[in-house]
Amino acid sequence: MAHKRDWAGITIDILAATLKPEKKMRIMYKANMNFERFDKYFQEMLNKGLVESHKGSDGKIAYVISKRGKDLLDALLKAREIFDS
Repeated sequence: MAHKRDWAGITIDILAATLKPEKKMRIMYKANMNFERFDKYFQEMLNKGLVESHKGSDGKIAYVISKRGKDLLDALLKAREIFDS
């Protein structure tokens, strides 16, 4: 049976995928999500300043975690550690 991820699990997966600059589709694949669900979460993260966009040397947009996003990722990982122990 497949394990359903909750909000925290999805958020961790997306933020972890942006620890280094990545294209949007690559982040989606790393987070193992379909486009519709991913886009909903990702747009909210952009709007809340958790992920930032940057133009790469190739002129294409890449996304990377912000300071605020890193703080959230660290807090979620700590909470997961507490609850899983």
